[in-house]
Amino acid sequence: MSILSPKALSGQTNLSALRRIGRNRARNPTAIPSPSFRHGPAILWPYRSVSMWGFLPTRLLLDRGLTAGSQTLDTSTIRTTPTLADRVDQQVFNAIYSRALVYNTCWEDPAVDRMALELVPDDTLLVITSAGCNVLDYALTGPRRIHAVDANPRQNALLELKLAGIRRLDYEDFFAVFGHGYHPRFDVLYRNLLRTELSPPALAFWDRRAAWFGNPNGSFYFHGLSGIVARLFHAYLKARPRLARSVRELFEANTLDDQRHVYDTRVRPLIWTPSVKWTLSRQLTMSMLGVPHPQRKEVQAQHAQGVAGFVRDSLEYVLRHLPLSTNYFWSVYLRGRYTEHCCPEYLKRDNFATLKAGLVDRIRPHTSTVTDFLHDTEESISKFVLLDHMDWMSSYHPEALEEEWVAILERATTNARIIFRSAHAAPSYLDRIELGVQRTRLRDRLTFHPELADRLSLLDRVHTYAGFHIADAHG
Repeated sequence: MSILSPKALSGQTNLSALRRIGRNRARNPTAIPSPSFRHGPAILWPYRSVSMWGFLPTRLLLDRGLTAGSQTLDTSTIRTTPTLADRVDQQVFNAIYSRALVYNTCWEDPAVDRMALELVPDDTLLVITSAGCNVLDYALTGPRRIHAVDANPRQNALLELKLAGIRRLDYEDFFAVFGHGYHPRFDVLYRNLLRTELSPPALAFWDRRAAWFGNPNGSFYFHGLSGIVARLFHAYLKARPRLARSVRELFEANTLDDQRHVYDTRVRPLIWTPSVKWTLSRQLTMSMLGVPHPQRKEVQAQHAQGVAGFVRDSLEYVLRHLPLSTNYFWSVYLRGRYTEHCCPEYLKRDNFATLKAGLVDRIRPHTSTVTDFLHDTEESISKFVLLDHMDWMSSYHPEALEEEWVAILERATTNARIIFRSAHAAPSYLDRIELGVQRTRLRDRLTFHPELADRLSLLDRVHTYAGFHIADAHG
């Protein structure tokens, strides 16, 4: 199904194994100045940008204009009025994200994305940067160009550092930095090799944070907002040594049956305590994990046991039905580092060499909103990876979401593939949005592939989104 070059296949996660898991599961279901932009929340795990105003282009903030490009926006989309509690939650959320690197690693499974995208050499991609891991993963398939777009300059600073490392470091040093999250001479490498490769904003960010990679008792993956969560989890396990031993055994299980047995008998009875459920249900906790209140409410509306119940169900699927031995998403926060056998594709030796040989130069970082980037570029885009930012926009700034979709469709090639995720299995904004003077329904401009999306969702090693959506744009 996935159209990949031989070079891409050599750098690909074992897709046949993932497909087998899906078939079996189907048969047996058991300080840089902060711009006033953001590009969206992530359900359950650290948020994807900087402030809650991220997808509002400046011109929308100054003048609620009704046109974008050659089309007129319909503004009848339902707007949610925030309560006082919502506004307080929002202020807390903005305070947390206005100064932070949020993601130190990506929390979307690029192996699933590759199968959904069916990348080919002629593709030009627009990808929301996040931590840059998946941008580098997609680059291994050899597309013509990848535009990595993020409204949070800190996320692009991280991608720039990875690009600099690929260009200037050997594999051993690169893996120490981004695999182990620690290099004893990182300050020397940074000053002598990496600084000259960075843009001024990235330089300003890393000049003050190079120590994140130089602590022998720590790891880069314990920094940033997601890293704070990881450190708190480690502290919790230290306070509960029996649970800590059981969790280690879970990740060291040799077979899926052994893994399931360890979880059912040693982990599940200990981990889902009332205090854990209460903590997961707090908005402050969700804010630290990158979930603003509109998404938390989406989850609560769908699950009888609220956010804590959704978290439990999502994690139990991963822990009982997908092998943890190669699940680098969850293991990095348990161990604080990757291993060469359990890591993102860009950290594997052969793939590092492939990127260094020239594929890294096909990546272009942009600190911008999606809408502004699409208005400024002349390129046509054949593949879009939009993550989950539209959930929040649909609640409070539907006009901005409409403008973004207008820009996407104006720049999309015929039959461009678009993938995105959501806190909701069937987000209502897809039925509400209307575009242009003819008030064309968004769904009439797209062809969705729900069966493919459902099938691939079973393979997702992160599994923290209620909805995964795959669509093609009509010409």
